Amino acid sequence: MNEYEVFVEDITSCGGEKYAKKELLEVEADSPEAYVREHGRHPIIDISTNEKGDTVILTGDGIGNLVRYTFSA
Repeated sequence: MNEYEVFVEDITSCGGEKYAKKELLEVEADSPEAYVREHGRHPIIDISTNEKGDTVILTGDGIGNLVRYTFSA
């Protein structure tokens, strides 16, 4: 298991990123993808890496509600 600091942004279709609910979590998981598959509410849409080297996973429900997870080691 690896330890990660995860920044979670819950973005609704009517509020957008400006009004996203944000929280910071400390989690243990085999990988960022495994954590999101087990604990996420929506299917994974995209997995990428930001300029800092953090893993960013975007999930969504197909009607505009998104959750973005940013994993820092």
